[in-house]
Amino acid sequence: MGSDVKKVVLAYSGGLDTSIIMKWLIETYDTEVIAFCADLGQGEELDPVRPKALQTGASKVYIEDLREEFARDFIFPMMRANAIYEGVYLLGTSIARPLIAKRMVEIAIAEGADAVSHGATGKGNDQVRFELTAYALKPDVKIIAPWREWEFKSRTDLLNYAAKHKIPVPVSADKPYSMDRNMLHISFEGGILEDPWAEPPEDMFMLSVSPEAAPDTPTYVEIDFEKGNAIAVNGESLTPRGVMEKLNELGGANGIGRVDLVENRFVGMKSRGVYETPGGTILINAHRALESLCMDREVMHIRDSFIPRYAEMIYYGFWYAPEREMLQLMIDGSQQNVTGTVRVKLYKGNCMIVGRKSENSLYNPELATFEKDEIYNQHDAEGFIKLNALRLRMRALLQK
Repeated sequence: MGSDVKKVVLAYSGGLDTSIIMKWLIETYDTEVIAFCADLGQGEELDPVRPKALQTGASKVYIEDLREEFARDFIFPMMRANAIYEGVYLLGTSIARPLIAKRMVEIAIAEGADAVSHGATGKGNDQVRFELTAYALKPDVKIIAPWREWEFKSRTDLLNYAAKHKIPVPVSADKPYSMDRNMLHISFEGGILEDPWAEPPEDMFMLSVSPEAAPDTPTYVEIDFEKGNAIAVNGESLTPRGVMEKLNELGGANGIGRVDLVENRFVGMKSRGVYETPGGTILINAHRALESLCMDREVMHIRDSFIPRYAEMIYYGFWYAPEREMLQLMIDGSQQNVTGTVRVKLYKGNCMIVGRKSENSLYNPELATFEKDEIYNQHDAEGFIKLNALRLRMRALLQK
């Protein structure tokens, strides 16, 4: 079966699926496997990755710190678009996949590998995201997706295989759900969460305290933006990675960014997911607040009309697609005046905008005032209203 595959690059996390896949690839394809793990902000989860990969049979292990690139080139462009899927989801898992797949392909080319492989199941979105990126960047790439090939049908089958081959696995009765963590969020799916009526247990959450346990006094945060990108928090200049880490810390301490939703997967089924996105929640709210001050109404409304489509592109895996790149150019053009400062009040799970200022502000207090002004003639509104009412009046006359 594996005569034409001598070397495979596997996107490896050290979790249950990719640990099994490592051994399965070696046995099934009689191939060398290079493990690649992207550091996107998983923290201490990365510590056992290298020894575990080597123990399971990897010939070589890449663990690459991609946190700055992730924040700068993936999270921030998405935030400039205010991308949100189905009104709730800030796309924390979705936006990480194209970066992981990009590096996986680059390593495969550098190593002269015959194929790449991933641990995404045949039911989920990630298989699409990984593979669309791989094909976009290397059209002739060979992809091995074990979940679509092997005989295993369930997590129980995998656990039995792991026990047989003495592969240590992290899933236990204490954590009966799957997790995916990076700098933007952590997701929880499966297991006890498959009942959409069941409330997630409090001890599941990792990035945030519960709103009930958050401080009894609010935390104020000031975020400086330049052309739609956050560049400083509370007056401290930070890189994109630094912004995300600081906002995650402040948001998590105040119970910000917990989301529980049933979402529509690209493959057609509904799935229940629970997410923590503390920093991203603060960032997207602050960004929108500054836009409200600096962005022309018609530009904003046109841009907003594209948000569901843009978010869908990311969720479905079309980051490296001409339509996403075209929309990004338009979105980035809309951000040229989005420079200024936003003040946010964090309190027990609530992220409240309490101030915004900008040298590019289009807000004119002399126009907006309810007091007497010398600019706006209120009599002009009569003709404006009558012209806009003309078609309504014509319809009413016709109906009579």
